[in-house]
Amino acid sequence: MVNEIPKQSGTAFVLKKGEKLRVIDPFGQQVSDMVLFNATDPREKISSGKTLDFEETIFITKGHYLWSNRSNQMMKIVEDTNGRNDFLLAPCSPETFSIMYQYDGYHPSCFENLYTNLAPYNIQPDDVPTAFNIFMNVQVAESGALSVEPPMSKAGDYVAFEALMDLIVGLTACSAEDSNGGSFKPIAYSVIAVK
Repeated sequence: MVNEIPKQSGTAFVLKKGEKLRVIDPFGQQVSDMVLFNATDPREKISSGKTLDFEETIFITKGHYLWSNRSNQMMKIVEDTNGRNDFLLAPCSPETFSIMYQYDGYHPSCFENLYTNLAPYNIQPDDVPTAFNIFMNVQVAESGALSVEPPMSKAGDYVAFEALMDLIVGLTACSAEDSNGGSFKPIAYSVIAVK
């Protein structure tokens, strides 16, 4: 069954060890922020630093693992039809829009959509780590300068993950204009149970 995350919103759910999660960009150029927690002990969570360290690349795609703050493999990326994801930038937050966009007033954010949907699992805002930003196109200049470009994902592109432990997953349809080429669209996902 394919589930839809409406634009600028999020969800959270449990993914069992061995199950596969497919995150789909139905219309193209839409980022999805994903965070992971060990379902048995949520103090263990996805780590950008450990993942970039152990995988020895900032371009995380098919064949790579997503690692925890305790140096355990949480997921393996088994398919990636787009091939461009980001693990450098934090989930957009209210501060993102006030500091970077000079936006005055309320703006939906991935950070809020993650922590509100993770609250039933007793995960607090301060527990939310840097997300794995599926389909996000962050370019790194020779000088080290970062730029966020429109996603290269096309309608129907997907990334498939295999859970290597029981997980709590937080997933969004990103709310930042620059991350999504200036428009907002839904994200779809499906869970493939262990046979």
